[in-house]
Amino acid sequence: MRRHSIAVAAGLAALLALAGWAGDISGTWTGQLTGPDGNGISLTYSFKQDGEKLTGTVAGPQGDPIQIEEGKVQGDKISFSVHVDFNGGTKFLSEGTVKGEEITLNTKAEGGDPLGSMTLKKQK
Repeated sequence: MRRHSIAVAAGLAALLALAGWAGDISGTWTGQLTGPDGNGISLTYSFKQDGEKLTGTVAGPQGDPIQIEEGKVQGDKISFSVHVDFNGGTKFLSEGTVKGEEITLNTKAEGGDPLGSMTLKKQK
């Protein structure tokens, strides 16, 4: 009976670990952020994942890449920030959920209102 309980507990732990694991999100992802005015901005993210550490860049329509900072991947959750040097500098915080070939990403200005959400799709 004791061995059966240990085997069930080990199996349950393995299933829970797999359910929380999203895999490696390294690669190029694209999406469109729709602002409060209804206008969209196309963004391209180049992610590099190393365990729970996330690095990379984001590029907008101008094409100049901005470094991702404070990037983390924990299970199917990601988070990172970017610092943009306009209007005295603004830090944007993003959090998202990975589901296969899509990431639902929510972004806001630090200390400010949400900018919106978008769905990123992994490029082949």
